[in-house]
Amino acid sequence: MKLNKHLPVKHLLRLFVVSTILLNALGCAEPIEKSDNTQKGELNEDGLIESAIDLSGKTIGYCSPTLNAPYYQALLKSIQETTEKNGMTFLSADGQDDISKQVSAVEDLITKGVDALLLNPKDPDALVGVTKLAKAAGIPVFIIDSSIDPSAEYVTTIQSNNLANGALAGEWLAKKFGSKKMNIALLSGNAGNPVGRTRKQGLLQGIAEEQLRSLGYIDLNVKTQMYTEWSYAGGLKAMEDILVAHPDINVVITESDVCVLGAIKAIAQAGKTDDILIVAGADGQKEAIKYIMDTDFYGCTAMNSPVQIGKNAVTYAIQYMNGKRDFSKTSFTAPLLITKENAAQYYNPDALF
Repeated sequence: MKLNKHLPVKHLLRLFVVSTILLNALGCAEPIEKSDNTQKGELNEDGLIESAIDLSGKTIGYCSPTLNAPYYQALLKSIQETTEKNGMTFLSADGQDDISKQVSAVEDLITKGVDALLLNPKDPDALVGVTKLAKAAGIPVFIIDSSIDPSAEYVTTIQSNNLANGALAGEWLAKKFGSKKMNIALLSGNAGNPVGRTRKQGLLQGIAEEQLRSLGYIDLNVKTQMYTEWSYAGGLKAMEDILVAHPDINVVITESDVCVLGAIKAIAQAGKTDDILIVAGADGQKEAIKYIMDTDFYGCTAMNSPVQIGKNAVTYAIQYMNGKRDFSKTSFTAPLLITKENAAQYYNPDALF
């Protein structure tokens, strides 16, 4: 790592500590994997999935951690439409943003005897028990969007490639700034969330690798991390606090569009839309894409399509019903960075998300 010999000792020490933390994080990061592009049994143009068995008597159950967000609503709609288009019955349950209620909701789906259970766990540990109940009842479990503890009984996790997406966004940011000093604020979802942690690792990895590639050294200055609870209101409050404590912030990186969309109001009220660049490691929410198209302060985001994840989840469930068992433990959608150059291709004002 290249160190500037003219920096004061305290700055050198801070840079050393930050770099050490970063390298430790990168060492723990899961490797970037290519998306699982299984050809057999994929959706055709009509939304139908090839099946050797009659699906008309099959039922797919889905439990969401909450429906109080456009992303979860779009994911539910995608799963329901794909399930019903393929002649199956769809049952859904809402965890209502409460772990105990989600556990009870999943238990109810198991009691109803669904043929496949799609589960988006609010907590990676608390839902392990219900996956074991499903296994005992002969019901395959597919974890979607989020993650669960490896001790759970499940077929595969279906999600966007959070590490690769974050790395693409971080690389874009490092290229944008070059040797210019970045004073970074990190807006996260909630503490301990495995998906958020992986997105954060991807962002930091992308920045570090591009700086090493283009500059020959890492100069990563994350001045603060604030949690938003994956909400507009949380992002607004967090950004207000950041701007008071760290008025020199010129970059905001975030684990999700939703974490920063509320923060934009605080940035605008402070008159700093020309001074702060926003980079998101996920989701491709339509409001974020619109900002990318129309402004210069929202630099990029990465695609975490609830529509595609929903389609993939039902596809894998049908493949399982048809006898497939050799699933990867994690099945990714393809990484995709959205910038001003391609944003118009992915903007749909009528989309739920």
